[in-house]
Amino acid sequence: MGRGEPSWSPVSHENCHEVPGPFYHGTRAELRVGDLITTGHRSHFEGRALKHVYFSALVEPAIWGAELAMSLSGQVGRGFIYIVDPTGPFEDDPNLTNKRFPGNPTRSYRSTAPLRICGPVSEWEGHSAEVLQGMLDALADLRRKGMAFVDE
Repeated sequence: MGRGEPSWSPVSHENCHEVPGPFYHGTRAELRVGDLITTGHRSHFEGRALKHVYFSALVEPAIWGAELAMSLSGQVGRGFIYIVDPTGPFEDDPNLTNKRFPGNPTRSYRSTAPLRICGPVSEWEGHSAEVLQGMLDALADLRRKGMAFVDE
């Protein structure tokens, strides 16, 4: 971290209770308050069942989650973003932590415990068609290179 910036502390199952919410999850699924998002759903990126559910303390990663879930599943629309409550311990998402930037600037996490839907986020601005297509192209390029995988 640079001078004057707070140092980053990894989030683990042991200290996750110290991480303040709210937390967000983006998806293609229309859900209701009280519903649970559980593990075992197929990844839109790879097609295999996931052992974790993913969420963030920032809306931006949830926007990407909703938009990519819709696009990669072949559906039309912008998807859904929900405020969620993790029902169990969680940790930093290793797919994003210490990758392009040090630490976890996207405040993205994963858990094997379900996420409880607390409510929808109805007002959010999605990415432009060009930006979304750029991300889809980048993901397709990673697949071609054999580098697109979810670290479970």
